[in-house]
Amino acid sequence: MTPKQKQEIQEKAKTLRHHIVDMVGCDGRVGHLGGSMSMADIVASLYFYKMKVNPADPYMKDRDRFVLSKGHAVLVQYAALAELGFFPKEELVKVKSCGAMLQGHPDMTKTPGLEANTGSLGMGLSLGLGMALGLKQDKIDRKVYVGIGDGELMEGQIWEAAMAAVNYKSDNLVAIVDRNRLQATGPVAERMDSGCPIAKFKAVGWHVIEINGHDVTEICNALDEADQVKGKPIAIIANTVKGKGVSFAENQVAFHNGPLTPEQYEQAHKDIDSCVCQ
Repeated sequence: MTPKQKQEIQEKAKTLRHHIVDMVGCDGRVGHLGGSMSMADIVASLYFYKMKVNPADPYMKDRDRFVLSKGHAVLVQYAALAELGFFPKEELVKVKSCGAMLQGHPDMTKTPGLEANTGSLGMGLSLGLGMALGLKQDKIDRKVYVGIGDGELMEGQIWEAAMAAVNYKSDNLVAIVDRNRLQATGPVAERMDSGCPIAKFKAVGWHVIEINGHDVTEICNALDEADQVKGKPIAIIANTVKGKGVSFAENQVAFHNGPLTPEQYEQAHKDIDSCVCQ
């Protein structure tokens, strides 16, 4: 990655964060701010550095796929798709409105660029594995990336899919764990501690990479490393901060899903503008 690419991705991540704040708004709506913000740098790196996609042909066969298993954080994916031109940016502020193409969880029948309907937690890795196996069968050399929440690792289906992926040697499947250590009702470790994801994915047989999920150089290097792995699936464990970029929301479970006051809305945009990129 060149210095220019790094700066461009950092700026895109800021733009995605601004869009997320606008989608939550300050007019009484509620939105999943925290987990969308924690994935902004990852999603920016995927869409603006690594993935092959085409807004003019959203479902071309020779494309990379991104399945956001933690579908409640879809605001960050909407922001990226709008920036790429999959749909007009004007649609962003209509999110969760009756009849709008953008709903609170991903709906591939309404929104171009989405690969699956997700949000019922634990299903995304199975869906991604099916896509990865299909690509192998069709001899299409592309990747399937699956964004997973660390709270979501409590779901047993995740580990069934993880074992199946190893069995089928699915080296075109990349799981990216958003390890922000908070879920809807509090710290993951205090709810149903599923253990260290690094050790667990390694034990199952995955190639594991641990990174700072807000450092775009580390993110892009990990995505490049994943391209070199043969014969096994890849898990990128991204250590992140829930609500990253918004001072009053960082590491605060109250902003997993909630409203913003007009004052908070203005402060959030100021915080994002002043955030120092890594």
